[in-house]
Amino acid sequence: MRIKGRVWKFGDDISTDLIIPGKYKFKTIDFDELARHVMEGADPSFASKISKGDIIVAGKNFGCGSSREQAPVVIKHSGISIVVAKSFARIFYRNAFNIGLPLVESKDLPDYVNTGDVIEVALSEGKIYTKDRTFDFKPIPDFLMRILEDGGLVEHYKKRGRFIWETQ
Repeated sequence: MRIKGRVWKFGDDISTDLIIPGKYKFKTIDFDELARHVMEGADPSFASKISKGDIIVAGKNFGCGSSREQAPVVIKHSGISIVVAKSFARIFYRNAFNIGLPLVESKDLPDYVNTGDVIEVALSEGKIYTKDRTFDFKPIPDFLMRILEDGGLVEHYKKRGRFIWETQ
């Protein structure tokens, strides 16, 4: 699985409230509407600038704060294909995979790339390619890759009739 896209760079400690401010989350459950406000707390015009397939690259502790499940859903619904960060908040990490949004941890890439750069992430190889450098990351575990490939945990269960950790 390879993902290629344009980078949108953010710093450290991007909270779920910066990803989707609570003032919107509590007004509607319409994800088209919520996606119009993705990352608004960090960059008010972000949603109007992105294109389908773009990539968020951020510093450490991405997705911190509340366990707001809407945060990864809204990122995915907006068309962002993957988030690469130095580290992720634990609940955000699992929520993202559960809804089919891939995340990759890379300690070095966020300091190397800038908004507008194009990168390619090879999930199964554990590599990120820029125009002139390759970065390694710990590959996504097989069970999480299967969840991603199936479109999230619910779709995974529908397709397979069982959760990955259950025996046949």
